[in-house]
Amino acid sequence: MEEKKHPNYSLTKCKDDSGSDEGLINPLPRAVIRPNSFILLDGDWNFELDTENKGLIESWYISHQFTKKASWPGSVEAHMNAINPKGNHWINQVIVWYEREFPLPEMSENQSKLQLQLTFGACGYETRVWLNGFPLKTIEGEEIHKGAYTSFSYELDKAILVADNRLTVRIEGNMDADITRGKQESVVYKRGGIWYQTYTGGVRSVWLETVECNRLRSRVGLVSLVEDNLVRFNLTTRIHNPGSYQVRLRVFNKYGPDNHLVAEDVYPLILEAGQKQQRLVIEIPDAVLWSVNSPHLYLLKAQLIDAEGYIAEIETRFGLRKIEARGSAIYLNNQPVYLNGILYQPGIADYEQIKRHMHAMKALGCNLIRIHIAGVDPRIYNLADKLGLLIWVEVPSPHRSTEISRKNHKDELLRMLTLIGTHPSIIIWSLYNESWGIQDIATNTEARNYLMDMYHYMKIAYPQFLVVDNDGWQHISFEGRLKSDLLTAHLYTPDLEKWKNQLDLLIEDRSEGVTALPLIAGDPFFFRRQVPLIISEWGGFGFIAYGGPENNQEKVEKIKLFKKELKKHFIAGDIYTQATDIEEEKNGLIDFSTGTLKVPAGLLSSDFSDDHHFDQHDDHVRS
Repeated sequence: MEEKKHPNYSLTKCKDDSGSDEGLINPLPRAVIRPNSFILLDGDWNFELDTENKGLIESWYISHQFTKKASWPGSVEAHMNAINPKGNHWINQVIVWYEREFPLPEMSENQSKLQLQLTFGACGYETRVWLNGFPLKTIEGEEIHKGAYTSFSYELDKAILVADNRLTVRIEGNMDADITRGKQESVVYKRGGIWYQTYTGGVRSVWLETVECNRLRSRVGLVSLVEDNLVRFNLTTRIHNPGSYQVRLRVFNKYGPDNHLVAEDVYPLILEAGQKQQRLVIEIPDAVLWSVNSPHLYLLKAQLIDAEGYIAEIETRFGLRKIEARGSAIYLNNQPVYLNGILYQPGIADYEQIKRHMHAMKALGCNLIRIHIAGVDPRIYNLADKLGLLIWVEVPSPHRSTEISRKNHKDELLRMLTLIGTHPSIIIWSLYNESWGIQDIATNTEARNYLMDMYHYMKIAYPQFLVVDNDGWQHISFEGRLKSDLLTAHLYTPDLEKWKNQLDLLIEDRSEGVTALPLIAGDPFFFRRQVPLIISEWGGFGFIAYGGPENNQEKVEKIKLFKKELKKHFIAGDIYTQATDIEEEKNGLIDFSTGTLKVPAGLLSSDFSDDHHFDQHDDHVRS
């Protein structure tokens, strides 16, 4: 009998050795690159539904005869549909098991310095993992990892690795409204309209890689001080052998074989066993700033060097930029910038589709994308950095307001911040949206205090971002001080005259009744143009709940008229709803599958020509 081959059995370099820019494209869904080797464990896995929740009792992680196959990455819902296309999706709870084998990779020289690490790009909501029947704990010490949007890792003990290894994963999802769900249905918000089917399970890649026992973790935060040409890096060390170390930072100005070093410094550290965050500052002489029109990126090579001179290295791109809310305007690098934005809900789009969408949104004239309470492949931020697109990030929200939901919300926020804190494209964070998950904000002091605490934490720990407390309405005012860097409003009407009146009322500080719920919760707040005003959702023309024309040509004319009115007011930016169709929301300006524009290029730019007429035969295709 022919020997069975594993589909992925050899270690692959994370990047090539050519020194070219393309060599720095990350094959894995994360923002930081290691010059190491990995095995992608994507592909066919053994699969089993655990409808009676008996897998733990029967010790499926020790031995189980799996009866189905499923492709990873992929959602539980897709796998269930493949088994029974006419069956119902899960209702209150779903539990599934995955299993596959992998041979022990050959690790080259310096084996004593290296170990294997297992990483899930995103999986959940609750994930348990076993290796050869032994339960694993994440690097953070979790036996059960909770969360479905960010990556998590396991260091594999050499003592339990064998020649052929068995990896078993149990994933549990439910309709609990206390967990961070975004717009996926729950016991509170049922599927339909703006609420979508669940999308759970192993939805991003899983991989093995060699990492140093003593290393810098794949998480880098950055704050740039543009007036002083300084960059503050927040690095995380992971140490198994305590002692004396050095961190060397090297900054390169460009990519390719002719890139050149622009800054270098070395920092001696005494490090204990475990994990530690460390801030390091480096000066970049005559720094070139990152902007929408000139998205200049530097390359950081950060090295942890032990007492024997052994080097563990990570690489990432970064840019220097400054974002401020100053009076009624937003300033990027001390220059006012109007945000021509679009709401983006990637849904089940894979990374290749997301790339097409990103190029199309830029072609529409957008300089900002608001990623709407969803977890996305973190490589989207790398692409935005390169394209010069500003990003508005939102925490996927729970669906009800409880002490437990607020803890889950905080945990989700901290996970997201840890992994995407280095990107110049990310300028705004929303903590909540339209009071989802904090519905009692106007009456519950504990809920308001939590949101104010998170706002203050963000301003201290992450000063490189603008922070919105609760996007759309019910912003918190405490003693007349807005606990948000931006005053944002969601306005949906297809009626031009009503639109004009709504904008007038907002500017005149007579906002009662303009948004669906009061614009302010807490103490009175007197606008007086003291913060930037953003119309952070509008339009949505074509979706039955928002009204407006479904015909593309009529939609173009209406968007032009509405944008024209925005230009007449003291408004700092606007976000059109939305980029692509998603489930029942049929209001996208871009074809989901192909990335082709359904409307003229440049339509959402503030300087879109009034005499630009739509031609159904024009070739408005993504760049």
